[in-house]
Amino acid sequence: MNINHPTNKILFLSTFPPTQCGIATYTQDTMNAITDAFESSLACEICDISDTTVANPNVQYTIHPKIRSTYYRVAKEINKDDSIKLVHVQHEFGLFGGKYGNFLLDFLETIKIPVIYTFHSVIPNPDKELMSYVKILISYSSSIVVMTQKSKRILIEQYGIDESIIAYVPHGTHIVSYEDSLNVKQRFNLANRIILSTFGLLGSGKSIETALKALPKIINHTPNVLYLVIGKTHPNTIKNNQDHYRDYLEGLVKELKLENHVLFINRYLEIEELLEYLKATDIYLFTSKDANQAVSGTFSYAMSCACPIVATKIPHTEEVLTPNIGVLVDINNSEQFAKATIKLLSDVDLRVSMAVTAFEKTRASSWKNIALKLAEIYRESFDKTLNIDYNYPPIKLNHIKKLTTKLGIIQFSKISEPDISSGYTLDDNARALIAICIHYQQCKKASDLFYIDTYLSFIERCQTESGTFINYVDEHNNVHIKNDYVNLEDSNTRAVWALGMVISLKDVLPNGIVSKAESSLLRCFQWVENILSPRAIGFAIKGLYLYYTIKKDTYTISTIKKLSEHLITSYDVNAIKNWKWFENYLTYANSVLPEALLYTYLVTGNESYKKVAIESFDFLLSKMFINGHFKVISNKGWYQKDTIPKQYGEQPIDVSYTIQALDVFYKAFGDSKYKDMMKIAFNWFLGKNHLSQIMYDPITGGCYDGLEKENVNLNQGAESTVCYIIARLILEEYKTVLATESPVHLRSSKLVSASSSRINNQ
Repeated sequence: MNINHPTNKILFLSTFPPTQCGIATYTQDTMNAITDAFESSLACEICDISDTTVANPNVQYTIHPKIRSTYYRVAKEINKDDSIKLVHVQHEFGLFGGKYGNFLLDFLETIKIPVIYTFHSVIPNPDKELMSYVKILISYSSSIVVMTQKSKRILIEQYGIDESIIAYVPHGTHIVSYEDSLNVKQRFNLANRIILSTFGLLGSGKSIETALKALPKIINHTPNVLYLVIGKTHPNTIKNNQDHYRDYLEGLVKELKLENHVLFINRYLEIEELLEYLKATDIYLFTSKDANQAVSGTFSYAMSCACPIVATKIPHTEEVLTPNIGVLVDINNSEQFAKATIKLLSDVDLRVSMAVTAFEKTRASSWKNIALKLAEIYRESFDKTLNIDYNYPPIKLNHIKKLTTKLGIIQFSKISEPDISSGYTLDDNARALIAICIHYQQCKKASDLFYIDTYLSFIERCQTESGTFINYVDEHNNVHIKNDYVNLEDSNTRAVWALGMVISLKDVLPNGIVSKAESSLLRCFQWVENILSPRAIGFAIKGLYLYYTIKKDTYTISTIKKLSEHLITSYDVNAIKNWKWFENYLTYANSVLPEALLYTYLVTGNESYKKVAIESFDFLLSKMFINGHFKVISNKGWYQKDTIPKQYGEQPIDVSYTIQALDVFYKAFGDSKYKDMMKIAFNWFLGKNHLSQIMYDPITGGCYDGLEKENVNLNQGAESTVCYIIARLILEEYKTVLATESPVHLRSSKLVSASSSRINNQ
């Protein structure tokens, strides 16, 4: 893999495909993740540790592991490339020639570029010679990455390594869509079987025989069990074209009469197919007999595919496999394997619970999140001032469409599976209508019109004879009792905003859709001017402004002014020198208040609205952008005046509202600070947050529901997903336009947030 980049390259010293081994796959996955996340800032290149005589055309540098002179020679070549800023060594003692792999020292002595390691093995209880060698290795580096906390403790306590240079970064996992195993089995024509599986390059260290010897008892309990042994034999195990270990396993299958219950898949699977087999697995059997194996990629991948696990005790499994994910057993103990597997097979609910817990636990170690952690280590290692730009993910409407039925968009998801029992809300369908309108405005995809009509029809369904709306509809399209006791002002005015959005796109949407929205909005005029809730006022003004861009009537202006006066009064009552705000607290959707006053200024030209809009927005931004970092107002008690703000409890909806307001303020005034803040705020979704974890699902296009103190809420509800999509669409317009146009030109272009294309026509 050779990605040309003019300034910053990370060179990986490792085995690499087509070499088939765990470290080669790990390195390829790491490089792909970094490229996906940071291609504009960081490039990856490989120095392949390979004894093949066939040159790999995708590799510029190759070191023969057993030829000592190549270590020195290749290091000299690398030194000539000024774009290579860091060498990342994937270290395993057996990869390099010499005792303990000490040929590597010739490379380290010659290379003039900073070096860091990932230690794939950390051997406990070292003798003096091994300890001395490891310390020499580390003396050439500024940072060491390990994949388990136990490895970190061993380096500190047994090798005497300074803790400050050791970084714990878990083994990466692939993000997969959560799916019931039965659905996946059907794709393999295995729906009538209970699937056990093990995968990886076969060798005696895998101890597959332990599982085979446990199978007779398991089959006696569950006769339809099928055990999949997935993977080729490790090339180092085959001697003189003889695969003795596989022959032994196949003989054992015959001896135990397991022919109808064991399937060997004797090939190297591409990752997509492998993950499908793991998703089809009911219980994963991890049988390794290497007590010193620090980490296992196969184990990590099984967890990420929501597999309950029965595993032997190695450092990685002992650290990660809690009782709510699986069962630990002793090495080579078939009796314990049988007992643990039967226990899980006897309890479907337990297996489902374990599957969900395993899936959730590995989201933090997804390859994209690993890339974020490594990028920060790289920055610290060679340039602390380096600004690493995030790549924007593709815009995917998959999850929005999956959530949508003929009636509307479903409110909640269980992970990525729509939860129809949660019903529907006006709120979500109004927001979804806005998002798809923006998408249609940008892309002109005819398929969007179905969803626009669906969400608009739901809004119509919720409108009452008085012109107001209900908010809650159950899964059977019945009015929910919650409408009787929940304040609906915000929901009602979000519908006004959505209807205004549709009307503002009169030039591009079909007449029937626009007429339907206009009819519904006109019925809102009998009540909209009397609302009092500040945020409801903000949403209403957004919708009325959009309507005004088409109709230009004085009644709409007077309604906007009347509503804005409520905000001005609130501001006058509550604003003081150090608290320039409309209330004595900051809650949710705060940015909609100054944004609404900006719209009022744009239709009236009254400078007092402009003054308060800018003053209050700058105050809000000062509470959310601190020392260049973006922090969402916590929903844990909100931010009360004259108190220390709460931490954590951050939701995507507020990130999106902030970006929408920044977008409008930038287009109105051309102040680059708003544009810069927009980018910083959106990076929250991309992992620039206190957990350094992405907040969207790259498979589904959905967005996670919240960022908590120690975890991400992985449910992908309608609110979070739609709000993320709106923010992403706004940034997409900047991505394609901003690089080539000045603010003045940009402000005259059609844009998305609240149809801000109309701002500049005032």
